[in-house]
Amino acid sequence: MISETNVDGLTGTDPPGLPETPFLLLDPNVAKHQYRRLAGAFPQTQIFYAVKANPEPNIIRLLAGSGSSFDVASPAEIDICLAEGVDPRRLSYGNTIKKPADIRYAYERGVRMFVFDSEDQLHQIAAYAPGAEVFCRLLASSDGAQWPLSRKFGCSPAMAVDLLVAASGLGLTPIGVSFHVGSQQLDPHSWEPSIAQAAGVFAQVREHGVELDFLNLGGGFPVAYADPVPPIEDFGSVIHAAVGRHFPGIPLRIGAEPGRYIAAEAGTLRASVVLVARKSYTDDSRWVYLDVGRFGGLAETEGEAIRYRIVTRHDGTATGPTAIAGPTCDSVDVLYRTTPYELPLALHTGDHVEILNTGAYTTTYSSNGFNGFAPLATICIGDRT
Repeated sequence: MISETNVDGLTGTDPPGLPETPFLLLDPNVAKHQYRRLAGAFPQTQIFYAVKANPEPNIIRLLAGSGSSFDVASPAEIDICLAEGVDPRRLSYGNTIKKPADIRYAYERGVRMFVFDSEDQLHQIAAYAPGAEVFCRLLASSDGAQWPLSRKFGCSPAMAVDLLVAASGLGLTPIGVSFHVGSQQLDPHSWEPSIAQAAGVFAQVREHGVELDFLNLGGGFPVAYADPVPPIEDFGSVIHAAVGRHFPGIPLRIGAEPGRYIAAEAGTLRASVVLVARKSYTDDSRWVYLDVGRFGGLAETEGEAIRYRIVTRHDGTATGPTAIAGPTCDSVDVLYRTTPYELPLALHTGDHVEILNTGAYTTTYSSNGFNGFAPLATICIGDRT
């Protein structure tokens, strides 16, 4: 996590050159550290950083230099990686919903690994990325995840078997399967049911003369927001034990697609208090309105799912129950109303607050001008070489 000593925002004596709030302070070296810790917890695993979490070029460059591969979801993300010198063969086009023109573009830029979860997409890849390596995404449960991924992605194991066998007949190279157990997944054991399903798919496809060797574990590894989470080493040991149980003695390439775990702790969102108000004379709870909200990058507070830790210069003084909202003229722009938040009673208009571990899924969720507010800016700090 970015140390609060990196910036002097809570004292009101900012270093020169910082813009008006809100903005994200980002230390790419923290992302590099997180990558290395994750790689240590998952040995012999090809890490594909999920660029969608934070596509900051300084992060891409540092991770590439540390040996990372990359999970990309669009031509724009492909271009970001290639501009930072990433070999296109280290890119996996991990979005199952791709336009034919985007498949063709990726292939022309040198990308050779594609995911699919439907017959239609498989035929599109065969037409516009001939000979490419392909893997099929399975439906997976998101139970235990704070940010579930529902049923939008993946297909049943039976369908995956048929599609992987068909891929070989279409001139593609089927290599394996992937799944995702939900973002900010708190239970290390949540991966095992999908690992078991994947082993079944491997066995059934083998009966058709097609050998698979790639198992992509997806992402979902959690970071500490308001509450602690198990260390990443616990996830590594539990998940690798499950792989060993279900793939005994089978040569296997393992991949993972972390985004949040690598990028979140690299960022701190600096915001300002716009207004402090009460709704009645008898209401014990105050409303604190910030100059950033759900449309400014904090979309993951929908349903109060991701509960960020908030730091102020008044910490240590008397507090009271607080609802926290953003600045826009939209009634859904409320961050926390039912989740108990206690903020200092001394907090007032103009005070800075720091929202911690916001390096992932903030700038990429920030809207382009809703209500006239500018997208969330990024200020990189620290050594970016």
